[in-house]
Amino acid sequence: MTTAETLPVTGTAATPPSPTVAHETRRRFGRWFRETGWRHLVGIAMLVFSAFPLVYVLSASLNPGGTLLTANSLFATVDIGSYIALFQDPLRPYGNWFVNSVFIGLTTSFFTVVLCALAAYAFSRMRFTGRRFGLLTLLLVQMFPQLLAVVAIFLLMSAIGDIFPALGLNSQIGLIMVYLGGALGVNTFLMYGFFNTVPASIDEAAKIDGAGHARIFFTIILRLVAPVLAVIGLLSFIGTMNDFLIASVVLVDPDKQTLAVGLYQFVSQETARNWSVFAAGAVLAAILPMALFLGLQRFIVGGLTAGSVK
Repeated sequence: MTTAETLPVTGTAATPPSPTVAHETRRRFGRWFRETGWRHLVGIAMLVFSAFPLVYVLSASLNPGGTLLTANSLFATVDIGSYIALFQDPLRPYGNWFVNSVFIGLTTSFFTVVLCALAAYAFSRMRFTGRRFGLLTLLLVQMFPQLLAVVAIFLLMSAIGDIFPALGLNSQIGLIMVYLGGALGVNTFLMYGFFNTVPASIDEAAKIDGAGHARIFFTIILRLVAPVLAVIGLLSFIGTMNDFLIASVVLVDPDKQTLAVGLYQFVSQETARNWSVFAAGAVLAAILPMALFLGLQRFIVGGLTAGSVK
């Protein structure tokens, strides 16, 4: 008898795996599922839940039917006519809305970062009377929703417009000022926690070399806190781009309105609703925030978590 004839054949079609091997395989799979596998299932479910609205809006923008009912079949019809129609309606200047939103969003986010960084540096590095009270006030003010101040903002902007028309109603600069006034609360508190993670010995070493507070702040501290600056700037830009309530109250002229306010005109009229064009405008409006998010992604996790502990 040869060696090949004496050796048993296991795991082949002729001989099924032994019960011990099958039990060991099930045990390993159960252990993997308890430790890691269930997370994959949760991740897939959340991915489907988050991606479906985006896919549906993209499908509706490519469907020339004009209603949401005709978009139930995903990508049944592919037509870019809605994207072309966005820029052909003189009564609804989508191009102006996009430029206005980018200008207001970038300007607001830039000055929000500058003002909040200055305030956070002062609260973190300087000791003065009212410091603790100021921090608590900033935190408490943010507990009240901005919706409560709509009437006050309208009356205030109307009164300011009688004296300084450039800062009153229907003014983009005035809208930026309103946004900046409401951005100092939680953003300053978030930056304050991040500034506290930077060792104070760096400031002391710079002071020994003759540097003042301004030079320390602009040349040293800002470089060390770049992650939180990116996060605050991104969140401010996205919040400004998505704002509808305040922008609709302050801006009246269609040529000065933002995307959030202007796109509403496509679906607000009872006899002229066009959901396909509205979806196309929403898809184009999401490209810039998405690009900024992907570009600043490496700063987001560090910027949001590093300031949570001192």
